Formats: sequence, structure tokens, C-alpha cells
Amino acid sequence: MIRRLTIAALALGLASCSEPAPEKAAAPAATVAATPAGFEPTASPTLERVRRRGWVACGVHPGLPGFAFPDARGGWRGFDVDLCRAVAAAVLGEATKVRFTPVTAAARFDALRRGDIDILSRNTSQTLARDAGLGLTFPATTYYDGQGVLVARSLGLTSVEELGGARICVQAGTVSEGNLRDFFTTRDLRFRPVVLQSEDEARRTYETEGCDAFTADISALAASRALMANPASHMILPDPISREPLGPVVRQDDPAWADIVRWTVAALVLAEEKGLTSRTVEAARREASDPETRRLLGVEGELGPLLGLSGDWAYQVVRQVGSYGEVFRRNLGEDSGLKLARGLNALWNAPAPGLMYAAPIR
Repeated sequence: MIRRLTIAALALGLASCSEPAPEKAAAPAATVAATPAGFEPTASPTLERVRRRGWVACGVHPGLPGFAFPDARGGWRGFDVDLCRAVAAAVLGEATKVRFTPVTAAARFDALRRGDIDILSRNTSQTLARDAGLGLTFPATTYYDGQGVLVARSLGLTSVEELGGARICVQAGTVSEGNLRDFFTTRDLRFRPVVLQSEDEARRTYETEGCDAFTADISALAASRALMANPASHMILPDPISREPLGPVVRQDDPAWADIVRWTVAALVLAEEKGLTSRTVEAARREASDPETRRLLGVEGELGPLLGLSGDWAYQVVRQVGSYGEVFRRNLGEDSGLKLARGLNALWNAPAPGLMYAAPIR
């Protein structure tokens, strides 16, 4: 009999996947140099608190393989986890200076607005109502996703539109509830929502046939399927029912902190475009002749101080965390247990182009 997987078991498998090269002891963040043309960056209250405290407070999913999960040793791993480590490397010079707080879907925005966390990195979709109506800012898209529907292969379905009259499990407090309702209403199809409080509860209900299908972001469905007793007996239907740009969230009242997060993501993406990795970036800092690479790594220009950061902020991000490609590959892609294709998350100039590119760092 096939044993049911647990998050810890999957995490142990993921832990064996490739990691960045062992880090050398990171030097303390350099003193911020004078800014170009005498410009004084807007002070960031969040950055000041982080520096006084000595660590970044990051809100993450309680347990979603590939994105955020505690491994067998209790350490946090995942795509969203690495983003917070990248921010810590940028602002404190050390990627390890992060403390992770698991937050539920229902509690995540309140935790951020109260100041319990400095950044929410929890597979969260950007919408107009969230961005403009909650006092929050979505600085960057880190993962282009869509909402999908998981069903048993034995049903022989080929489209979501064949689920008229079905019971569909969905998590409360997510965009998925509204997307599900919109999709079926516009097609004049009936369905019965089975609303659960967590992804884990929704997955268990689906597995025990308390519903006929399970809907969530496609990446989350892939993670949930990996935890099931027989993953191969379930499939994600090929027609997404929404667009879901996922990314970090910060408070709207600190635009300077939002800039730091935005350009940290840009540094990860540009590093991949320039062919930099955690293993090659040190040599590139000494030898690179390409002007944009030199600006990215702080060899020339004075861009870090515009963010209130040291000149080598992006170099520390890449050296300690890696490029966007490394982060994707070890957590979600070919070196992970999920083995998700890059798809829309490929670079804009990849052989199979995606949507991912960085604004110019100049």
C-alpha cells in the first residue's frame, strides 16, 4: 500500500536538490556611500526598523512545497522563502538574517498592516482591490500563474467546462473563490462550492471524495498533488480559468521599502539574463566588462545609495541567494520535487520566451 506523503517527507526529498555554492562568511553591509548629484533618498521607516532589529520579518505560507515549507530539520525552504533571503542580503548584507512567520490566507494582510511582518511573501495574487483598497503595494511579479482545477484522471475530463453540477473544493479567503464563481456564472453552469479554511483541508477533502474537483493556483495544485497518496492518478485540467500574477506585498505607506523589494527582484532576474550565478558572480565582479553587469554588481555607478543601500547590495543578493533562474530551478523546476516548467516565467529572450524581464538597472 502506498504511504501518504507528508510535507516533511517531500521537503526531505527537496533538500537533496541542488543548492547555491556554500556561502563564504558575508561581510557586514558596507556603509552607504554618497548618492549621485547629492540626491537624498526618501527615508524608509521599515528599513530603519530592520536595521535596528537586525533581521527581516517575513510572512510565508504555513506549508506549501516549492514555495514555503519547513524541512525535516525545521529550516524554511522555498521560492517565496528565497525572496525574503534576497531582501535580507540586499539590506543587511546577510541572507540568513530573516525570521519567518507562517500566516494563513485569511490573516496574511492584517499581519502585514499591523507591522507584524515587513514583507508578505506568500504566493499572493495582485488585484486592484487588494492593491488600492487594503493600504498595500505589490512591488513586483515573481511568478506568473493561473487558477486551475485538479480532477481524478479516471473521470476522463478534458475541460473545466465539463464540470457542470460538480462539487468543487476551494479555499476560503482567496481570489480563487471569486474566480470560480465568475467562470461558472458566465457560462451558465451550475456548481456546488465546498469552501474550506486551508489548502491542506481542501486537499484532504478532495482526496476523500468530499468534492469532485479541487481548484487553486496551478502551482499550488501541483504542490498539493505531490502530497497525495497517488499523485499520478490526478491531473490538472488544461484550461486555466484566471490570470494570477503572484508576488511579494508590502505596506503602501513606505514607498522606499517597496522600491527596495522591487529592485531586489529585478536584480535576481537581471542576473539570470546576464548569465550570472551564485558560483560565477565573484569572478564576474572582478572581470566583467559589460556596463550593465558592472552597474548591477556595484563595480561602477552609485546606484545602491539611491535605495539607501550599500554599493554591493545586488552582488550580495546574487552571491548568497543566486539568480532568478537558480531560485526557480531548485525550488520549483527541474532540480525540485515539483519539476514545473518555466512557461510564462521564462526570460523574455529565452528560446521559448516568457514574461520575465527586469527594468534597466542604470
